[in-house]
Amino acid sequence: MIASFIITLREGLEAALIIGVLAAYLAKIGRRDLNKYIYMGTGLAVMASIVVAGIFALVYGGLSGEAGELFEGIATLSASAVLTYMIFWMAKHSKEIKGELQRKVDIAISTGAVAGLVGVAFISVFREGVETVLFLGAIAFQDPIGTFTGLILGVAVAVGFAVMMFKGVYRLDIRKFFKYTSIILIVFAAGLTAYGVHELNEAGVIPPVIEHVWDINPPINPDGTYPLLHEKGAIGSILKSLFGYNGNPSLTEVLAYLGYWLIIGTYVMRSYKYSEKEALAPA
Repeated sequence: MIASFIITLREGLEAALIIGVLAAYLAKIGRRDLNKYIYMGTGLAVMASIVVAGIFALVYGGLSGEAGELFEGIATLSASAVLTYMIFWMAKHSKEIKGELQRKVDIAISTGAVAGLVGVAFISVFREGVETVLFLGAIAFQDPIGTFTGLILGVAVAVGFAVMMFKGVYRLDIRKFFKYTSIILIVFAAGLTAYGVHELNEAGVIPPVIEHVWDINPPINPDGTYPLLHEKGAIGSILKSLFGYNGNPSLTEVLAYLGYWLIIGTYVMRSYKYSEKEALAPA
């Protein structure tokens, strides 16, 4: 639930920021009459994202056995890859988003293709929607109910923040927002990577090398319930969703998890440190 909440909140706020920037710029140049195109593109993007979610659920619902494990593995690793790319991109370009969107608006207006504003809003918001579907779909493999709960809460909080931002009650520091949420998302992405490798181990695509490097899953209780620290128990399942916890991982799972932290985590932290130095440097 926590993982899906953070992801939905971040993606929702990104979409809100995009719409806010577009609407604010149209107001600045005295073209509020074009807001309808922004809202039209946003509405179409939301509907298209729902369709993508339906297709995702339909495809996965028709798979079982090795085919299901293979789909889970590929979908989870794809989600991790897209999430990683998004973290990289935001680390480098978060401060340029506003200017880029304003340039697209200027081009649409100057060429007379104001309907192109529909496309600007649609592409920007639809990208966030597809990312959300992919990320939450990967997490839902592990905890469907918690994922749905986090989705609802994330959307509600994102809408609340968006309303406050548009009214000027809350000023969001975009740079800090992306930095801190990127750290959290690195944790999720590392867990997704390990889980994807686990599913490909099960499907026989990636050899485990060593099937269980350790096994600390407590035995199931006599009444059939799972102990708290079991990966399917109350605490273990939360750790699994947040950190990719597995009580009996394969060697390739462990290597994937540690490798992600070592390579991706180090790169992202250095990128933000470099960006902060640039921001503090005298003009």
